[in-house]
Amino acid sequence: MKYLKRVIISIAFLVSANAFSQTISKNALGLRVGDNDGFGGEISYQRYLSENNRLEFDLGFRDSKNVEAFKLVGLYQWVFPLENRFNWYVGAGAGLGSFNNPENSGAFALVAGNVGIEYNFNIPLLLSLDVRPELGFNDEFSDDLDLDIAFGIRYQF
Repeated sequence: MKYLKRVIISIAFLVSANAFSQTISKNALGLRVGDNDGFGGEISYQRYLSENNRLEFDLGFRDSKNVEAFKLVGLYQWVFPLENRFNWYVGAGAGLGSFNNPENSGAFALVAGNVGIEYNFNIPLLLSLDVRPELGFNDEFSDDLDLDIAFGIRYQF
């Protein structure tokens, strides 16, 4: 029991020391939740390349009685500091997806832009709000301009 207490206290100390010393992490993993043209939430991963540049990958699923679909979007983002721990960012990218509905099935492609604001907490938490216009290419499923507004919450490591 005595050793278990020491292990728990040591782990808690290391986690808290890491959490409060961390300002910019190389990775962030979490959710991006919005309308997303029916895809709803996305699993979101960010990989920092440098202090002002990063990659973001978002994987969205859609499963209803009318359609099953998924899409993967990759974005290159430029990050600019505003004040304190606030940043704004802008990016561009592309994506691919697949769909299956009662009438047909197939694949689609899209190009996307991205602009948003984020807050980087002293703990390894990143909150964001962004807009991502997407132009899809497929006559049956996604051939228009969609405006995706979403809230992101990510754990940084």
